[in-house]
Amino acid sequence: MDSKQQLLQQSIAAKEIFLPHISADPVIFGFEHNELKVLLLKTNYRQKWLLPGGYVRKDEDLDEAVQRILKERSGITDIYLEEFGVFGKKNRSEFHFEDFDETLFQKQRFITVGYYALYSPSKFHLIPDEFSETCEWVFLSKLPQIEFGMDHYEIIQKALFTLRQKISTKPIGRNLLPEKFTLPELQKLYEAVLGKELNRGNFYRKIKNLGILKKLEEQRRGGAHKAPDLYSFDEENYIKAMKNGMNSW
Repeated sequence: MDSKQQLLQQSIAAKEIFLPHISADPVIFGFEHNELKVLLLKTNYRQKWLLPGGYVRKDEDLDEAVQRILKERSGITDIYLEEFGVFGKKNRSEFHFEDFDETLFQKQRFITVGYYALYSPSKFHLIPDEFSETCEWVFLSKLPQIEFGMDHYEIIQKALFTLRQKISTKPIGRNLLPEKFTLPELQKLYEAVLGKELNRGNFYRKIKNLGILKKLEEQRRGGAHKAPDLYSFDEENYIKAMKNGMNSW
């Protein structure tokens, strides 16, 4: 069955199962080799890259829907997602399906709700769905070089902007770094998110003052220089900071 026939069959079923005009698009950020990545699908239809988004069933809550969608489209389960924006430009989805007539469910005008999360790519085994050629992590630095469908590049940019705003009041790292890490490794993560270099002394002082780190009685061995101290996140304080926020730094 070719990709167009796939979409036609999906359209028939979708009209019975899903709510019209609303969808959800999760932006899942990862961190690897000191760079941020984002989870994307390359579709069979038109060979364009999209977020692993989808439609909301008539009998489910929106937050339930995005979890189900992510599982069905990528194989990812049991992650915490946070809503960050709504996207509703006219023709945002219609142009992507211009090969079809107006009766196609997917070609209707859809307003989509954006969610984001941060997780280590190593935690997941990706499984693309039947509508996708591949499901993979793509470095943010490579995004301008690939062809997106719809407005999904804009959604990613808004998610990154939101993440950069919240990084001053909410901790990051627990799902992105190993259980034990060094301060330079944590600094590299913050620099990747913010898109700029940070002063080492200032960063170390501020991150320690937040109270979310525990210094361990061990060092990272194997380098040519002095072995750096290892840290882990203080689970209780980290959860409190996620819930209540931190003093801006």
